[in-house]
Amino acid sequence: MNVHNMSSSWLRRCGTVGGTAVVGCLGMALAGSGAAAAKAPTGSHSTSRAPQARSAASPRRGGNLTIDTVTPPLDFDIDTTNDNESIWALENMAEGLYRNAADGKSVVPWLATGYKVSSNKLVWTFTLRKGVKFSNGQTMTSKDVAWSLNWAAGPKDVSNNYVDAAIKKVVPDGRYKVKIVTKEPWSPLLADLAMYANDIFPANLAGETRAKFFQAPIGTGPFKVQRWVKGQYLKLSRNPYYWQRGKPYLDSLTMQSVSDSNTRINQLKGGQAQIIEDVPFNLIPSLKQTSGINVGLFKSSRIDYITMNELEKPLSNLHVRLAIAHAIDSAAIVKAVFGGYGQTANSPFMPIMTYYKAVGLPAYSLSAAKSELAKSPYPHGGFTIKFLAASGDPIQTPVAQIVQSELAKLNIHVQIQTLDPSAVQAQEQSFHFGMRETYWTNDIIDPDEYTSFSLCGSGKDCGGIYANFTHFNNAEINRLTLQGERTLAGPARAAIYQKIQKLAAQQVPMVWLGYSPFAYGYSKAVNGFSVTTQGNVHYEDVWLSK
Repeated sequence: MNVHNMSSSWLRRCGTVGGTAVVGCLGMALAGSGAAAAKAPTGSHSTSRAPQARSAASPRRGGNLTIDTVTPPLDFDIDTTNDNESIWALENMAEGLYRNAADGKSVVPWLATGYKVSSNKLVWTFTLRKGVKFSNGQTMTSKDVAWSLNWAAGPKDVSNNYVDAAIKKVVPDGRYKVKIVTKEPWSPLLADLAMYANDIFPANLAGETRAKFFQAPIGTGPFKVQRWVKGQYLKLSRNPYYWQRGKPYLDSLTMQSVSDSNTRINQLKGGQAQIIEDVPFNLIPSLKQTSGINVGLFKSSRIDYITMNELEKPLSNLHVRLAIAHAIDSAAIVKAVFGGYGQTANSPFMPIMTYYKAVGLPAYSLSAAKSELAKSPYPHGGFTIKFLAASGDPIQTPVAQIVQSELAKLNIHVQIQTLDPSAVQAQEQSFHFGMRETYWTNDIIDPDEYTSFSLCGSGKDCGGIYANFTHFNNAEINRLTLQGERTLAGPARAAIYQKIQKLAAQQVPMVWLGYSPFAYGYSKAVNGFSVTTQGNVHYEDVWLSK
């Protein structure tokens, strides 16, 4: 998801993960997340086992793991959260019917064991896993699942319900089955069910108010909240009722916010943290030489970009946006900020995302930038743009400074405003900004989430996000986004998303910079640690050796 607030193209394949059948060629044909899939399923898919982590050594039970995060979790309410730290923490407390597979290309059954699809492709019947309990000890049944999904799909004024736009209703079918009835055949359904917005909670939030419930969410995940000091740290302890026998291995894990990169590295070296996020790329070579420490570069769905708020009058003009895009040397930024670990963007999509195509983006050229600006109502520039940057962020501030320097050549004045990360989010979501550098990582394997959130500008059809808070609104992209959701996997769906990429590249609602891996540092005492392409870490599989 966007951070304030998701490397190569893939083909869907059938296979297994840790002994569990992956929903691949057959099942995802209707879910539409595989470029190779072509036909909708009319049968069923089922399994009874969950994926298991594998390690050469026997896992050791116990211990507390400390992770240094760049920013703190801000909000666990599924309707309002969209920052990655909150999402990644929540997904260790709550789970959905399906989960993204480790390969980042498919989904696996999780709280469900399988499904059947009706011949008209409108009714999906899911069989639930038996013996699953919430962290309060309550057994999960179809009542909880139906309530949770209806609730997630219901509100119309929240940031995440667009992923459930096709759900008409969800009804229990006995104690351990639910029927999801869609308004029309819906390609991304299985992928959508793996999104955090569709996690399962006790019906009616176990009688608690919404505000109180999401201070310490009750879910089926491996951990539960022990203490949350907002802005500082979140401590999670083992869920004693977790349904995967023997897991989690850890007694607890603590996510503490440490915005300064050097402090994170020093804490890793000193043993105050066992895992740190976002190792600065220029420090990776030296950290690799440090005894007892691993550096992990995990393939990701990350794309960095600069958004432009079109409520600011100059930025609503296409020629101004094109001038800015031509004036920013994305390749130089990627080289300077990501070192040799980044790749300059050549599409609004990420290479790891289904239907990605290198369509080309506005090339760096000062003469082209001046030519475009001359076609605008501001031929000589002369206006000021407020550029938001989060304090302590190793990427946002240097990018802002580079943009400030490059746009000065067009007589466009960039005023950098550095704020606390939560303040940046508040400013962005209330549209009090001109530009900002941020990034996206996918939460699901289907391109629909990204296009609906970042490129679709229709508030009615796209969850009120206004194209990633830019107020970009292109009728053709909006139409194609909705068409992509309703088109089954295959060449027709691929063509839709390729059109979206080409149009977005031409209309430049943002300046796409580049793609990069997730960079983590972690102690060699940490075992079973891995990061998915969506950025999740499943800490139930992690254990500490002596």
